Amino acid sequence: MLWTVAGAGTLGFLVALECAARHYGFRGPLTNQSRELIFAPRSGPLLYAGLALTMVVLTWRQRLIAVSCAVGIDVVFFLVRLMTGGDLQFGNGALWVMLGCAAVGLVRRTGRERALLLKGTGLGLLLVNGHLTGDTWLLITSKTRPTVLDPYVATADHALGNPSWVVGRVVDASGPVGELLLHLVYGQLPLAAALMALYQLRNVAVERRFPRHHLVPTFLVIGLLGPAVYMLFPVVGPVFAYGTDGGAWATAHLWPHTAPPLGTPHPIPFDGITPRNCMPSLHTAWATTLFVHTREGSRLMRSVGAFWLVATLTATLGFGYHYGADLVAGVVFALTIEAGMRALGRGWDRSATLLVTHGAVVFAALLTAYRYLPTQLAGHPWLGGPLLLLAMASVVHHYVRTAKGWKATPPTARTRIAAREAPGDAEPRLPGPRSGEPQTEPA
Repeated sequence: MLWTVAGAGTLGFLVALECAARHYGFRGPLTNQSRELIFAPRSGPLLYAGLALTMVVLTWRQRLIAVSCAVGIDVVFFLVRLMTGGDLQFGNGALWVMLGCAAVGLVRRTGRERALLLKGTGLGLLLVNGHLTGDTWLLITSKTRPTVLDPYVATADHALGNPSWVVGRVVDASGPVGELLLHLVYGQLPLAAALMALYQLRNVAVERRFPRHHLVPTFLVIGLLGPAVYMLFPVVGPVFAYGTDGGAWATAHLWPHTAPPLGTPHPIPFDGITPRNCMPSLHTAWATTLFVHTREGSRLMRSVGAFWLVATLTATLGFGYHYGADLVAGVVFALTIEAGMRALGRGWDRSATLLVTHGAVVFAALLTAYRYLPTQLAGHPWLGGPLLLLAMASVVHHYVRTAKGWKATPPTARTRIAAREAPGDAEPRLPGPRSGEPQTEPA
């Protein structure tokens, strides 16, 4: 039932977003996804990552067939585009195979097997559509928010020591090698998340059930809810508002060498192209979620998760994409959503309610302080900066303490009962005795 409601809600949201995109004169996520069945896709690796998520429910023989079909279809599309002079992209085959798996689940499977196959296909398609949904959200923010609030965040950032300007100068000094490494880490965050998800879901085909919680749902919810905050708090980032990338719309070309002077902040107009995608930093939120999930893996995995988090934070600041205040909000945003998604998997209780409420209140307080108290924060940096960091640290501490308690206690009875009744989700029930067999209890 939960997955049915979630699927219906997601479809309704995508339809609404499609209508909004059409209103502003461009294609929405559903149209773009449909076009990728025939036309050159925008991201072939992402489509194959979605196929990989779908294949976690398949046997090794079925996986070999699925990959062979996807590659074969892509070869045909590639040859046709080569002969007609089209874009030599790939990924159509992966999308066709994912839709084929959904069709097989609806037509050829029943019961638990149908639910399992449809859930795997849904995860793969949601990963792909989440990327397209994010692109549509960004276009909508640029069209509907003619002014941005960068001066407010830049002023509040004085309380944190203007970290974007500091790290920006460090990245400049690192030379092309350091910049290339950070660009790779920043751009390949979805790939790292997909690999982590595949590791978490590696036993699905054998156990015939999904784990109660894994990385993908949190990633998707962050991507769906984050842009809604962009609409409330539109910010373009220091490299645009105070750097050369902003062109004539920049208030001054100060980043990263000169911090903006203190003054009375006010909204500033900006172009209708640049996305207002800074508050909160979703790259920080995703990297934080990846870090949290790698804590349950091997030492190597924990090290990779820590490296990816540090490198992502460095890149977001060092390339001028975000202010320090964005990162503080991003961490709180990520842990609040992660707590909610974990609670859905194990069952809501008092500890989950308190944690999610705590995170939501702190997140709202941060946005309120950035908007209405930036001059006070900047005027008293030795008080304002530590207060912002302590607010974030309080959520981190609460999450760590609650997560440890969850590990020490089993899921609630309601969750266990729902798990036994939900097809494809839960621990399989033992088969009943056949007719004529004695109904003995196990020793």
